[in-house]
Amino acid sequence: MKNISVIGAGTMGNGIAHTFAQKDFNVKLVDISANALEKAISTISKNLDRMVQKEKITEQEKSQTLSNIITYSDIADGVKNADLVVEAATENKDLKLKIFKQLDAVCDENTILASNTSSISITEIAAVTNRKEKVIGMHFMNPVPIMKLVEVIRGKETSDEVTYKVMEMSKKLGKIPVKVNDAPGFVANRILMPMINEAIYTLYENVSSVEGIDTVMILGMSHPMGPLHLADFIGLDICLSILEVMHEGFGGKKYIPCPLLIELVNSGNLGIKTGVGFYDYSEGPRNKKVAAQFCKN
Repeated sequence: MKNISVIGAGTMGNGIAHTFAQKDFNVKLVDISANALEKAISTISKNLDRMVQKEKITEQEKSQTLSNIITYSDIADGVKNADLVVEAATENKDLKLKIFKQLDAVCDENTILASNTSSISITEIAAVTNRKEKVIGMHFMNPVPIMKLVEVIRGKETSDEVTYKVMEMSKKLGKIPVKVNDAPGFVANRILMPMINEAIYTLYENVSSVEGIDTVMILGMSHPMGPLHLADFIGLDICLSILEVMHEGFGGKKYIPCPLLIELVNSGNLGIKTGVGFYDYSEGPRNKKVAAQFCKN
């Protein structure tokens, strides 16, 4: 498998495109927004510049990586001759089902269709296609070029052959794939999101402050980043979406999103990507301070 199409040029999409291109795959990056495509290539270029500065790659390798990526705004053109399509659109079930139905119609019959979904059922996604055995989950972690893990999620009808191919391809990317069976949240988010939600409840119930909660988990549990800071990094809207999927799938109180999380998402404070979440990032991600809403007088 040499020809890869990535659907969606957002944070995850551009990271996935970067990762494949750097390993010399032919990558087509597809998004209906020309602005999103332009921004994605700019982000990839800046990330490669940092790698050059740190002497992890050469200028020639940077140029080769960028030359391996071609952008498309039309999905049919963007998936032509693709061996593997990786969907990395917004974490919205209806949108993903619509995309997979379209991909099934325009892709070659042998093309493997993968989703980077962080929580939505691969079996349900596969059901809208006529190639259920060729639909699989490839859940990359953010930032994609750096993080080693890929959750490879088998739907109920995903074939052994497709699973093997995707596991082996993940290794060629320098990743460590972990095979996971289909369930809401898979492994990573099934464990992570209830912890983040509980951290938000701990703040909501005034047990401790933003910095207090994060400090306890960093110093007490050896976490590299506190759960509230991590939620900002992931995106509070994404956290809410994943919790809603798990609550729908499992029921139970522990998956009910904290009202404070819902309030922040509804107000448009989504974390780093909007500049404010539990922390204020107006001076840059490295110079965060507690958001004014959570500063005590």
